Amino acid sequence: MSNDLPLMHVDAQRIIIHKPAGLLAVPGRGEDKQDCAWHRVRDVFADALVVHRLDQATSGLLVFARGEAMQRALSDAFAQRQVDKRYEAVVSGRVDRDQFDIDLPLIADWPNRPRQKVDFDIGKPSLTRVTVVARDPQGQSSRLWLEPVTGRSHQLRVHLMACGHPILGDTLYAAEEVQAQAPRLLLHARDLSLPALLGEAALTLHCPVDF
Repeated sequence: MSNDLPLMHVDAQRIIIHKPAGLLAVPGRGEDKQDCAWHRVRDVFADALVVHRLDQATSGLLVFARGEAMQRALSDAFAQRQVDKRYEAVVSGRVDRDQFDIDLPLIADWPNRPRQKVDFDIGKPSLTRVTVVARDPQGQSSRLWLEPVTGRSHQLRVHLMACGHPILGDTLYAAEEVQAQAPRLLLHARDLSLPALLGEAALTLHCPVDF
């Protein structure tokens, strides 16, 4: 694309880009937060509409719909868990189990917004599937694949922090020494599978990590 956003796929009804870390997915509050992936995509594809979001600090695959019909269809597919997503992250410490689920309810931490927190009384059910793909020989870090079954705000970041393995570079949830181990949040949306919708074929995309 002409504004330096890598275009991963485009067809008559869908646009998928590689959002870089540090770029907002949608505009925030204030004039200084208007530069975002959606505005940049819309500069090239005027019919682009928002379907889902990635945290500003997270990189990877981000989907936009072309037109309201596909926006509704894709939004429903995400809500009904018909979209398969896989993230890759590097976390602090040695994660001993090869595969496991993190099942912890999450809710907004209102006094400390935008932070989220685990709350067993009023939190919403939240489930993340975890696979360890590599471990640092010195035990300082582990590389994980993460599959969010639910899609809560900051779900992956809070779940890993709550398990004692915050993501490297996480300025919201990690201690300062863990933040300092990476120049950015080491979380990337690497794989995405969309179902066939409104005449468009099913689609599977891979966006390699750069960390």
